Amino acid sequence: MTTTLAHSITPEDRMTYDRRPVQFMVTCLCDAFFDEAAKASVEVLERLGVEVVFPPDQTCCGQPSFNAGDWDATRKVVRNMLKAFDESSLIVVPSGSCVSMVLHGAQMAFEGYPEQDRVRQLARRTWELTDFIVNGLGVTRWPGHHDGPIALHHSCHCRGTNSLPAATALLESIEGVELVEYGEKEQCCGFGGAFSVSFPETSKKIGALKLNHLLQNRPKYIASLDTGCLLHLGGLLDRDGVPTQRRHVAEILRDAVQREAGAWGAEEAL
Repeated sequence: MTTTLAHSITPEDRMTYDRRPVQFMVTCLCDAFFDEAAKASVEVLERLGVEVVFPPDQTCCGQPSFNAGDWDATRKVVRNMLKAFDESSLIVVPSGSCVSMVLHGAQMAFEGYPEQDRVRQLARRTWELTDFIVNGLGVTRWPGHHDGPIALHHSCHCRGTNSLPAATALLESIEGVELVEYGEKEQCCGFGGAFSVSFPETSKKIGALKLNHLLQNRPKYIASLDTGCLLHLGGLLDRDGVPTQRRHVAEILRDAVQREAGAWGAEEAL
């Protein structure tokens, strides 16, 4: 089967927010390891006046099987997404990696299949959380206060998207936040899903190199838009007894306004 489909979704292609409830995709890793990141994401959206619904039949975006080369299994998982998520409203996801899968991987897997157009429409409706806040809602500044320098990890699947600039703008606008500089920002964390299982020693070495850069200016927090990266880097930090805290960006946004309760109302945001 030849590959001719244009897989990229441009900003002009994206479905815009029309004040209807958005569907929240919790992701596999939030479900299994990072429930606090999922809760923080919903709290942030609700603070912005966005109504959030949770489709109960959702499972996974299909990325693990896609990356492993099992595209038949991938299509089964994506077909469940097509059933689980309503086709008339937006989907917001606290994971740049899962969004990348929907925007690109799923479309590659379905090229030439009957569901091709539905999968492209799924991509048009799907937003990463911070991209949605900044470019979907037009909120570019975040209230509250948060202590300590933060190293924002540039995950592979967020490179070249609007998510990292959006997250950077929001974090930099918070009183007390300093985003620290570090070398080799485009360096991978070494997780790579199944890669870390198939090649554990190589994965550890890549992760250790990334951590050397992230920690070079002594941040209090390592933040990311991808829980897979946080899982991998956090495991390496724990193994070496490094106390640096790690947070999903949504948790930092949520905590900032909680520390300054009443600083901002939803009606001021939209």
